Amino acid sequence: MVSTLRDVAKHAGVSVATVSRYVNRSGNVRAQTAGRIRQAIAELGFRPNVVGRSLKTATTRSLGVVIPSLSNPVFADAVSGIGQTARAEGYNLMFMATDYDRDAETQTVGALLDYRIDGLILTVSDPGESPVLDLLERTGTPYILIYNQFSLAARPSVTVDNVAAGHDAAEALIGLGHRRLGMISGSFGASDRARARRDGFVRAARDAALAEPVVREVDFLTMNVDAILDDVFKDRSRAPSALFCSNDLLAISLIGALRRRGVRVPDDVSVIGFDGIAVGSHQHPTLTTVVQPSREMGQTAARQLLDCLNGGNAPTGAVLPHILRLGESAGPAGKPDPAALQEPDQTVQRRTAQ
Repeated sequence: MVSTLRDVAKHAGVSVATVSRYVNRSGNVRAQTAGRIRQAIAELGFRPNVVGRSLKTATTRSLGVVIPSLSNPVFADAVSGIGQTARAEGYNLMFMATDYDRDAETQTVGALLDYRIDGLILTVSDPGESPVLDLLERTGTPYILIYNQFSLAARPSVTVDNVAAGHDAAEALIGLGHRRLGMISGSFGASDRARARRDGFVRAARDAALAEPVVREVDFLTMNVDAILDDVFKDRSRAPSALFCSNDLLAISLIGALRRRGVRVPDDVSVIGFDGIAVGSHQHPTLTTVVQPSREMGQTAARQLLDCLNGGNAPTGAVLPHILRLGESAGPAGKPDPAALQEPDQTVQRRTAQ
């Protein structure tokens, strides 16, 4: 239930006019009274309506979309799916990016709530401990997560099974004969998806009785892989023969960094990415990757949220299938043989969570 000026006034023990003066800064309010109003606003999760303040029950027929990055095409695919579905129902989008910053999540969602968006589709760093999601639930704002791992049933998300996908990536490399595995990931603190992919990848290595994979983190925005390659390859005899990256942009950056060092992909090191962005299939070598159906994920999230806004059921989320697509960047261990690989547009696995 969205709190109103009247609710804040009652909670603070002051008049509606006094709260209005404080919120709109249209008159003086004593410091002690202002303190009570601030406390009431915080406790009730009240958001001032900057669009049509006098129309308390109006809807804006707009959805807020909060994504981690504008530079990664995988999020653009999801926003495209959301926008197509929303426009068909007469809704507009207001979207913002957080640059993988947890504090920015609160700021961006707060700004969207100020504009009285009707509901939110968003990706957060950690749905398990998220002040943003706590705020949305406290204010009764309908929302659905996208990309976030689905382990928290009370917080619906449209995603893939990231643990299973990471497991599949490791199994594919093991099937090509690789026994020394590694993973290069964006910051685990900024992405529950990256953590889940790591968990599945490491688990598969353990299941195959292999040594623990080398795991290194880089910043999602700078993706400075050069800084960690000295450490990963300081002993070439023990270095990984195959690397899994937590997203495709990182995998593409890694391939470039390896090439600058004279390390051949896949002859010396195989590389697998995650996301399935289009540019991966147009580079050389073409990228082996776990493909998630981002556009379909956006469409599914939007349909569930719009159904809720139109009086239907609350969003429940969904786990969609992922595909492991082989390209030229992953090859047999120890004996490069491009003919052994399938064509880049062929798929070898398709899985959903059970």
